[in-house]
Amino acid sequence: MKAFLACLAALTLCAGLARAEPPPEPAGYRMEEFRAPTPASLAGARVIDTEEARRLWQAKAAVFVDVLPRPPRPAGLPADTVWRDKPRRDIPGSLWLPDTGYGVLSPPTLAYFEKGLGRASGDVRTRALAFYCLKNCWMSWNAAKRAISLGYSHVLWYPDGTDGWEAAGYELEQRSPEPGD
Repeated sequence: MKAFLACLAALTLCAGLARAEPPPEPAGYRMEEFRAPTPASLAGARVIDTEEARRLWQAKAAVFVDVLPRPPRPAGLPADTVWRDKPRRDIPGSLWLPDTGYGVLSPPTLAYFEKGLGRASGDVRTRALAFYCLKNCWMSWNAAKRAISLGYSHVLWYPDGTDGWEAAGYELEQRSPEPGD
């Protein structure tokens, strides 16, 4: 009976967590634990769901920007060992700017992000940019917030990312990172 009650308590806790309110927006960037529930909003951006993302994509009304990090080379791998990145499948026609959703970016990574957004938008800061990565991932939230801070005025945030896109039955395509120039 004790085991049954413990199991029931655990199930009740899990059900409560599933209905938990999204966390509030932080004042700054998320600095750690990037795979966690995200806020329902982002000041200065418009949050879009999968169906709106699909409509925007079909109409070519926004440039989709994937910011999922690139898998790191395994530590301790001998220098002469061939290393191949895990393939990334994302929303067709997207621009992949990996590693640009962290809370703090190194100067070269920030420059890469700025150049990538410039190419994506045609250097038009009013061009619609839709940021995404995976569901429950702060990387896209951080990147969208950073685009706002850089003066982009039509920022869209798609928090369900490729997880939501694929779950809706929409096609993904293999993507390589944007070159750094």
